[in-house]
Amino acid sequence: MSNPTQTEVMRTVSESGDLRRFSGPWFRELAIRYAMVIVMLLIIAFFLYRSARFGTVDNVTTILVAAAPFALIALGQTLVILTGGIDLSVGSVIALSAMAAAVAAKEMPDQIWLAPIVAVAVGFAAGSVNGFVVSVMKVPPFIATLGMLTLASGLAFVLGDGAPINGLPTEYGQFANTRVFGLTVPVILMILMIIGFGLMMRRTSYGLRVYAVGGNPLAAQIAGVKTGRVLYSVYAISGALAGLSGIMLSSRVISGSPNLGQGYELDAIAAVVIGGASLMGGRGTVWGTALGLLLIQTLNNGLDILTVPAYWQDVIKGVLIVAAVAVDVWASKRRRS
Repeated sequence: MSNPTQTEVMRTVSESGDLRRFSGPWFRELAIRYAMVIVMLLIIAFFLYRSARFGTVDNVTTILVAAAPFALIALGQTLVILTGGIDLSVGSVIALSAMAAAVAAKEMPDQIWLAPIVAVAVGFAAGSVNGFVVSVMKVPPFIATLGMLTLASGLAFVLGDGAPINGLPTEYGQFANTRVFGLTVPVILMILMIIGFGLMMRRTSYGLRVYAVGGNPLAAQIAGVKTGRVLYSVYAISGALAGLSGIMLSSRVISGSPNLGQGYELDAIAAVVIGGASLMGGRGTVWGTALGLLLIQTLNNGLDILTVPAYWQDVIKGVLIVAAVAVDVWASKRRRS
């Protein structure tokens, strides 16, 4: 009987490896790792089955347009949560930035281009205050940003004397309603921001420092990372992105409202958590946040098409958030064991 050749041995090893790869434990591990992707596909399949309208190009565009403002604040929230913090103020910062932009547009209609600059500057200023209070004064992020939530909301009402700012120039609507290659500017900006932040967090030293601060602040400090600067920067970025979201939302309706962005911080946090980030910091990705955001917006859109009452939509989203966190905790325990 002849001995097997080297080629036959390698083929046998390869085949046995393939069997192990497609075994039950391998599929279970794959399902855990990509649980949110599977949930997303199941949700899409369900709504496609229930409504022919759901899969139309117009409806997909509607989902993307609705997701754009949320995407910006979710990206900022991702950076903050990666450091182990939380930013509860973004909803109110959206309102304050939108009101400031509306005031600028109404007072200087010939210089309408100043409106988005004012919105981002106001958001950046609010985020910088959060960053200073957290990084220098050592106030817990929950308390610091909760205070900013109240402060920014009050200032938004002050700017409009308690009422929305209407009668803005029609050019004000160009920021959100202009189309390029069939997509609105906010959608294009959302796509570019997701790609840009995703690359920044994976390919740059700044991204590594953010993960280090969230994973182990003391070890990061010993390694030479200026933790205070990192903390300050993530809150400032979060504020600036909230300002950009504010100009998007107010430009869409050509009006400034002091109630704009109310409750948006909860959806942003939900997107980050559903995307697999840990509220303890140090773990999460921009791509996961983008998936979580699209999942929430797809769910909202599909439930609206099926005329599900708003209060039941909140119940379903709440269950989804708790389930996502439970799966994440369970998966973490399995990886450690």
